[in-house]
Amino acid sequence: MTITGLPRRDAALAVLRAAGTALVLDLAGQAVPRVLHWGADLGSIGDCEDLLLATMPPSPVASVDVPVLCRLIPTQADGWVGRPGIAGHRDGSVPHLRLRQVRPADVETRVEGGGTVRVEAADTDAGITVRTELRMEPSGVLRIRHEVVNDGPGTYSLESLVGLLPIGEHATELLDFTGRWSGERTPQRRPLQHGLALRESRRGRTGHDATGLLVAGTPGFGFRHGEVWAVHAGWSGNHVHHAERLPDHGPVLGAGELLTAGEVRLAEGESYLSPWAYFAWSSRGLDGLSEQLHRFLRERPNHPRMPRPVVLNTWEAVYFDHRLDKLTELADLAARVGVERFVLDDGWFTGRRDDTAGLGDWTVDRKVWPDGLHPLVDHVRGLGMQAGLWVEPEMVNPDSDLARAHPEWLLAGPGRPAAPHRHQQVLDLAHPDAYAHLLARLDALVGEYRLDFLKWDHNRDLLEAVHDGAAGVHAQTLAVYRLLDELRSLHPGLEVESCASGGARVDYGILERTDRVWTSDTIDPVERQAIQRWTGLLVPPELLGCHLGAATAHTTGRTTGLAFRQATALFGQAGIEWDLTTCTREELDQLAAWIRLHKRLRPLLHTGTAVHADHPDPAAWLHGVVAHDRRHAVFSLAQLTRTTESVPPRLRLPGLAPDLCYTVTVCPEIGIPTGFPPRHAPWLTCGPVRLTGSVLAGIGLAAPLLDPAHALVLELRAD
Repeated sequence: MTITGLPRRDAALAVLRAAGTALVLDLAGQAVPRVLHWGADLGSIGDCEDLLLATMPPSPVASVDVPVLCRLIPTQADGWVGRPGIAGHRDGSVPHLRLRQVRPADVETRVEGGGTVRVEAADTDAGITVRTELRMEPSGVLRIRHEVVNDGPGTYSLESLVGLLPIGEHATELLDFTGRWSGERTPQRRPLQHGLALRESRRGRTGHDATGLLVAGTPGFGFRHGEVWAVHAGWSGNHVHHAERLPDHGPVLGAGELLTAGEVRLAEGESYLSPWAYFAWSSRGLDGLSEQLHRFLRERPNHPRMPRPVVLNTWEAVYFDHRLDKLTELADLAARVGVERFVLDDGWFTGRRDDTAGLGDWTVDRKVWPDGLHPLVDHVRGLGMQAGLWVEPEMVNPDSDLARAHPEWLLAGPGRPAAPHRHQQVLDLAHPDAYAHLLARLDALVGEYRLDFLKWDHNRDLLEAVHDGAAGVHAQTLAVYRLLDELRSLHPGLEVESCASGGARVDYGILERTDRVWTSDTIDPVERQAIQRWTGLLVPPELLGCHLGAATAHTTGRTTGLAFRQATALFGQAGIEWDLTTCTREELDQLAAWIRLHKRLRPLLHTGTAVHADHPDPAAWLHGVVAHDRRHAVFSLAQLTRTTESVPPRLRLPGLAPDLCYTVTVCPEIGIPTGFPPRHAPWLTCGPVRLTGSVLAGIGLAAPLLDPAHALVLELRAD
């Protein structure tokens, strides 16, 4: 145990610090620890007793006669009248817990930064124990989770349990996100005022409109400036994020699982473990947040293997029209341009000629594939590519052999199926027989074809989800996690993509057992610029599925040039969603050159620091990735709409080393966009320029006047 403090009056502090961030807890007395500070690492704390005295607030006016303190689990017993840290009851009685520590807090610090605090508190009269764990990661990301144990007789109904931390009182703005299918992660900003700002998802999955990250910050914070605090619920079912400010206390952020009526009822001796709530702080704006979050994911022992392969997915190339001759030709062209992983999408299994039938019948359709998938898979492997397959294990079509044979396996009350969604119902994976059947089928598929990859889809919300007569989203989510974990333990080399009709299941819970997310079902590059930009706050580039498609996007009907599509798909795990048999020889050559560029740059793109300029022209976005040693970087200027400027503002490139001298070149594989009339900055056509990082950040480069849906990609190398 490492605790700093003074012995008199039992004063004691726990301080966890890493990557410029610190958490300071007051461990004195028997109460649940008070959070004194979460934010910048302040260095030496000094006299513990003086700090506690100096930070003790007065009691609020016309309220309780004691100071209202923000504890790790705030309750009304502390005078807390905001959203409680825990809520529940024992058949209507004991609606309010009075938690007191039952043993000294366990504090462990790490030499490399961070550490762990474990607190056990109980309300012995109510028969409830709560164990809290906080982990400060070396990246500066702080994780919190709670475990509730029913020690008493009878049933305890848990209604809510969240991780919660106070933030700076000078945080006055909120940033969260909404969206829809093919329009995920749309930002929205508002003042952080008195009251509760609540974001709930009751979709049974994370959702296209999920905020993902709830951010509070100082006035006008941006990518490169401002102090910001953020929270993320690492859970793939119903969840909640909230920010609250009341006259009695400063602002707080919280997140956790959203529990519906009767969903968690603990019998004597049973427990509930909450998902992790992830907290991040930065004094350097949103880029500072994403740097911490990306580093946290990259330091996990199960982070995907490098390099991340270039993918071709067949969906927009053939849809349900599965013909071996067409698909082998597509594979030939994929290999020719440098694709490394070939994924057969929906339409390969029994009865699946459209989306109205067949889900649940995970056997190869012998009418379409008389020899099984072996001819295609063997051909793909013979070309040197990995083989992948689309599945949607959690769903079932009513028009399927499985649904007809086992109506009791639906996630619904008897005789009460949910409203149809894409002709689908949900398979109850918490039903032991349904789970065993599905695991056996997936195990057989992966084993027979030695699959390298599964695109794991999830195309509907879980409405009126009922398992064994009670609310079923919690049990379903845990069963999905268990299914993924068990399947991957059976096939250790298998990679899985989380797809949920695009980006409707992007969260750290699913990313604990998958290798990338499908960012959106739209690959219209104009829409993708925004979706990738904001999803990238939470998820690093190597985990973002970023594909390019046909000139005319299937989801929007917008037509864009190949260079802009390439520039957009470059900044992630790159791939193709296009019928290459329709491409000209010139287009195939351009694709091959682009893939060579991506392979050359991906050691940088998939390990470096993502940066975004607070560019003064809202019609254009300037972003990039800078290597950790800052000797190599790549930037993109993407023109989204027509600018009102006749001469655009200079390109000031963030994140570079001030004293290094960089050679700046245009990536020829994407080229210099041409407009009408052409208005190029002279340096673009007169050869590369050499400038210091301080000049590139402070003075910048003259920008070309680009038409909408055009982009410029620059590579920088230090001497």
